[in-house]
Amino acid sequence: MSRICDLTGKKAIGGNSVSHSNIKTKRKFNPNLQIKKFYIPEENDWITLKVSTSALKNINKKGITACLKEALDKGFLK
Repeated sequence: MSRICDLTGKKAIGGNSVSHSNIKTKRKFNPNLQIKKFYIPEENDWITLKVSTSALKNINKKGITACLKEALDKGFLK
């Protein structure tokens, strides 16, 4: 499975590892993804999402239904 957040669309980005002698080698920065189950009271159902920790903070702030609606509007969820 790909390492992409279901709600925000965050994915891995590229960068450099820099050694003490300033030698640069390519590396990848992966997002901090967690697999979580959420209860949707409107549908009376549980869903499992792979979300970043920043998306979890947004869910705690706004609620799961508002975050799902935003993700649908932006096209991250199908």
